[in-house]
Amino acid sequence: MTKAIILGGGMVGGVMAMDLAGDERFEVTVADQREEALERVAQRAPKAKTINVDLGDAAAVRRLVADYDIVLGALASAIGFQTLRAVIEAGKNYCDISFMPEDALHLDDLARQRGVTAVVDCGVAPGMSNMFVGWAQSQLDVVESVAIYVGGLPSERTWPFQYKAGFSPADVIEEYTRPSRIVEHGRVVVREALSEPELLDFPGLGTLEAFNTDGLRSLATTIPAQRMVEKTLRYPGHIEIMRVLRHLGLFSHEEIAVGPQRVKVRPIDVTTALLFPKWTYQIGEEDLTVMRIVVEGARGGRRMRHTLDLHDAFDRASGCTSMSRTTALPNTIMARLVVEGRFRRPGVNPPEFIGREPGLFEDVIAELRTRGIEYAIASRAIE
Repeated sequence: MTKAIILGGGMVGGVMAMDLAGDERFEVTVADQREEALERVAQRAPKAKTINVDLGDAAAVRRLVADYDIVLGALASAIGFQTLRAVIEAGKNYCDISFMPEDALHLDDLARQRGVTAVVDCGVAPGMSNMFVGWAQSQLDVVESVAIYVGGLPSERTWPFQYKAGFSPADVIEEYTRPSRIVEHGRVVVREALSEPELLDFPGLGTLEAFNTDGLRSLATTIPAQRMVEKTLRYPGHIEIMRVLRHLGLFSHEEIAVGPQRVKVRPIDVTTALLFPKWTYQIGEEDLTVMRIVVEGARGGRRMRHTLDLHDAFDRASGCTSMSRTTALPNTIMARLVVEGRFRRPGVNPPEFIGREPGLFEDVIAELRTRGIEYAIASRAIE
């Protein structure tokens, strides 16, 4: 039996536990420091063991994972990179979803030296988006352009934000503040987050607005395209609200002095304390995930277009949000492929590397379909 440990027992880590603990080939443990998170895991995945550990302590993580065969990561971005390093130093294979601001490929040499297969950014986007782009690249002689549009949204729009967070709210705020790397004329350029808004129509959903975010990640350097962009989708009106909050400095990490006593506070801490309760999904509150990717290029002298579409909804049977499922399940499927030896490439591997491997992308898509997540893929010649 394979011993697996999941680092993080939040919304996404909990779904990872449900999926792996339901597989008789795995003995699953979930680690977190939050007792309430571990209690939710115990309710949803009673076969999984739980352990209380400070995952912000890299040394504790190294000791913790030593007795396991495979490690899965479902942690906030702030500790993603140090955790990746700790797991690699422990010599353990790793499948992770953390939206870390650092470049995970900087640890590629270390992973190779330790013989570790580490798959990073393996959620929905980044994750399945990268994997599809890697697959599309394998179908083309030349990649000309890549456009990725993705968002997790509440099924019901409510004033004023018309939004709730299907994953770590702190990482959502990163989308509104972190400079966005895109590719123009074959070169990486930087745009302000929330910039260059556009409107797109989606059947059965209506019009959504899209804005630049730093979601290309490794694609900006691993895919030789002339144009690439990743944009986040929200209900119309959300961008302007976030721009106002950012303009006021409410997302700032710099301390300011407040009140007669000149108490030092960080605006971001006040914002999160006030905002996150309003962005938290209540039990049974439904959400959806929508994604559209268009990759254009040439094959054999013909111009081709490969598209991927996803419109996934809250899973009423399990009570799990769409965003948690579409993020967690690619990671657990990938962990199985690593355990089975079907993907074993020492080093740090972004998901586009998996997409290039013959048959693996198709197998991931098929496994997701058995779990009720349906991706629509189409390829056609264009003029």
